[in-house]
Amino acid sequence: MAVSLEWVNEQHDMEIGEPLIAMLEKLLAIAAEAEGVENGEVALSFVDDEAIRALNRDYRNIDKATDVLSFSMVETVPGEPDIRFDDDADEEGEGDEADELAEDGDDGETFPEPLGDIVISVRRAIEQASEYGHSIERELGFLFVHGFLHLIGYDHQDEEAERVMFGKQEAVLAKAGLSR
Repeated sequence: MAVSLEWVNEQHDMEIGEPLIAMLEKLLAIAAEAEGVENGEVALSFVDDEAIRALNRDYRNIDKATDVLSFSMVETVPGEPDIRFDDDADEEGEGDEADELAEDGDDGETFPEPLGDIVISVRRAIEQASEYGHSIERELGFLFVHGFLHLIGYDHQDEEAERVMFGKQEAVLAKAGLSR
């Protein structure tokens, strides 16, 4: 199984076409391989400034638009208990069937694990591409890879973490031919 991308377009500043989605899928494959992520699904929403501002206000208490937000489904809190699918399972492995059912559909089809959601303000991406003097594709690619790295646990809270994360972003973009 591979890492897959599901997306929706909820903005009107730019047409989102198959070439852009193919580029983002390529970036996702490169980033996932580099990070050893073999399975999962990323949900991507292209939105306007009003929508991302509302999300930023509601989830981060910052009442202004931003360029990208990530909502990880794989983050855990230290000491958080594992999810149990069978209340009667004991510690000796009973309940394994329930675990398998959680990953497989009724017909045996395996579903990818949701890695999380990435939300990109297309208006911000357009403005930033112009400001930085590169293409909109490069800016959207940068924001997407940035969001993906957040989904899998990277952050840039201090100088060292920022150096690591931004280095990984640039390596993925360069491998895809989207360097500055």
